[in-house]
Amino acid sequence: MTLGGTAPVDPGLPLPVLVTGLLREQAGASSATVRLLAPDTPAEESRRLGESLVAEADGLLVLADGTNCSGERSPRPPDERAAPLDEQLRTALAEVDVDRLRALDPRLCAELGVDGRAALQVLPGVVAAGGGTWRGELLYSATPHGVTYHVATWTRQD
Repeated sequence: MTLGGTAPVDPGLPLPVLVTGLLREQAGASSATVRLLAPDTPAEESRRLGESLVAEADGLLVLADGTNCSGERSPRPPDERAAPLDEQLRTALAEVDVDRLRALDPRLCAELGVDGRAALQVLPGVVAAGGGTWRGELLYSATPHGVTYHVATWTRQD
C-alpha cells in the first residue's frame, strides 16, 4: 500500500493516513494527499481549509470518528451524552446539515472521544466554496464495540 509513488506506507502512521493509502490503492488513483488536523483545531480554521480544498481536489475523503463511550464495550466509560451527539453527527451527515456540523462543541467532542471534530468542520467550508445544491447519503451508522462510526457521501448536484 502507498499514498502514491513507490515508497510503502509506514504502518506507524495515523489511522486516517493508512485508510487513505488503502482506499487510494483500491480506487486505482495515482496518488492521495493527506491533511491531518489536530483535535483542537478551531472550527473557523477547519472551515477555511475546506474552502481551500475545493479548488485543489477532484474529490475529498473526510475521516472522523463518532463517540467512543457509548456502551460497556467502549474504550471509555459509558456517557449518556454520547447518543445525542452521535445523533447530531448522523443527521448532519445524512442531510448535509452544515449548521449542525458548525455547532459541534469542541469541549464536548473531546470529552466524548470525537477526535475528528475538526475534520468534520471542514465540510461546511467545502459546501460554501463548492456552491450549488448538495445531497447526502448515510451509508452506515453503528456502534460496534462501543465506538460509533458513520459513513456518508456528499455529492454536489449541479
